[in-house]
Amino acid sequence: MFGWDSRKDEKNIITLLALCPSKYNRMKLFIVSLKNHIWIAAFLLLGIVQITAQDLYPKNEKIDVQDYIFNLTLNDDTDQIKGEAIIHVLFKEKEDSFELDLVGKSGIYGMEVTGVFESDKTAHYTFENNRITINPSTNDKGLKTFKVLYEGIPQRGLVIDKTKYGRRSFFGDNWPNLARHWLPSVDHPYDKASIQFGITAPEDYDVVATGEKIEESNLGNGLKLTVYKEPAPVAMKVVTIGVTKFATRLLDVVHNIPVTAWVYPENRLEGFSDYKVASKVLAYFIDNIGPYSFAKLANMQAKTQWGGLENAGTIAYFEDSVTGMNTVEDLIAHEIAHQWFGNSATENNWNHVWLSEGFATYFSILYMEHVYGDEKRKDALALDRKQVIDYYQQNPSPIVDLTIKDPMRVLSINSYQKGGWVLNMLRHKLGDNLFWKGIQDYYKTYQNANVLTVDFQKSMEKTSGENLESFFQQWLFTKGHPEIKWEWVYGNGQVKINLEQVQDHHTFHFPIEIGIVQDDEIKIVQVEVDEQSEVFEINVDTKPDTIVLDPDYWLLFEEK
Repeated sequence: MFGWDSRKDEKNIITLLALCPSKYNRMKLFIVSLKNHIWIAAFLLLGIVQITAQDLYPKNEKIDVQDYIFNLTLNDDTDQIKGEAIIHVLFKEKEDSFELDLVGKSGIYGMEVTGVFESDKTAHYTFENNRITINPSTNDKGLKTFKVLYEGIPQRGLVIDKTKYGRRSFFGDNWPNLARHWLPSVDHPYDKASIQFGITAPEDYDVVATGEKIEESNLGNGLKLTVYKEPAPVAMKVVTIGVTKFATRLLDVVHNIPVTAWVYPENRLEGFSDYKVASKVLAYFIDNIGPYSFAKLANMQAKTQWGGLENAGTIAYFEDSVTGMNTVEDLIAHEIAHQWFGNSATENNWNHVWLSEGFATYFSILYMEHVYGDEKRKDALALDRKQVIDYYQQNPSPIVDLTIKDPMRVLSINSYQKGGWVLNMLRHKLGDNLFWKGIQDYYKTYQNANVLTVDFQKSMEKTSGENLESFFQQWLFTKGHPEIKWEWVYGNGQVKINLEQVQDHHTFHFPIEIGIVQDDEIKIVQVEVDEQSEVFEINVDTKPDTIVLDPDYWLLFEEK
């Protein structure tokens, strides 16, 4: 979703400049220029709220939503939508009530509930504080069906606006918890469910949504019904619809997955060209990680508050991503990586969102390395390392920060760039072969499920045979990074390196590569750092021209 350099322009590019200021009143957008790109961005929080809570969403583990059917009616006369939500709920234990999120009417915005039913009978319910509490007719275990009828004007979540070319449009934009503005649901990633959308709209609209298209019917009176169904379980943060005038093209079929482009007719050819690379990205991730979970991969030019939003199987890219110049390959790679990490293997708790964002950040780098070579990886990590260091000066916090309770605040340089750096260091620690085997085992184990950081750790330990507890603790649950002051001297056929960690809150343990440069050639020696201050002696033939720490970018550290 967010991260910001040209590689991870997800949820923030230039489109952010047009956002409602109130949404980001605690954030500052900075733009950095990188070689051929001018839209590298990152969000810096202007302060940290010191709280002690962790993901305060009231989870109900006694129930499990199996699937949603959302039937929506859209029109051109007003922004009001009419909705019918049919929800199949499995009661795993006896339970007297359960709750759905839906933002109630306040002023002109919000939803009014006009009826709630269990099967065909009126259900007992209350609707207050943006929660529908439903009392089933019995508290027995088993599968039960409920229906919610509602209508209103969504303030957020469903973006009803005009495209850059002036056409009316409707785009789902739910991340992180905005589905509740237009879809009654359990609006938290811990409870994923299959999704079906039935969209009734004026017949001149084209419709794309989460899932595979299973019906398109003219209803008469100028209306058309379009139905999409996604069998795989999906979190509400990444379900979507796109309703406007589109030009569409089948770009490719990869491992039986149709890859399509949905772009504005006015920039049809440019959009087809820019999004065509998605098929190559999809093939790389399927071949290296594992099977793709969703019915299709649609790439949609959209009205979105983000630079890109990784909706499951129907990715939204900001309107100006289409240029015809093929400059968004890294963004496309980031969003497609999310289909495995965040969408299929989904964080069970917002505080572990690095399992989504850090993975998408690093796997986009892995893809770019695969296509363009290792210098591309090093360039990306050099930029990310600088951003991590700069961010830490204002926000001294760990990646998994249990003080954060607002899901909007879990998105930061920590969850993106630092999370990606942790994976880079883990890859170096284990080696490419074990790293990829561990990733494949992790995904195979947790495909279409929910995860926490400990689950990823266990998968990597199982594959590698190593105890990774200290690695995960120091890089994910401990703030900061090694701050290294060092010097070297030569004498008697030896290079002596004095290395000191000057941060005072924690002594990190890590391997570091030392590059010994002589006559434009570099010899790399790796040493293990375990103490606050250490001296390393390396035998050499002649005095080096210079010494370089970490020449190949495998360690997240700050040189003092």
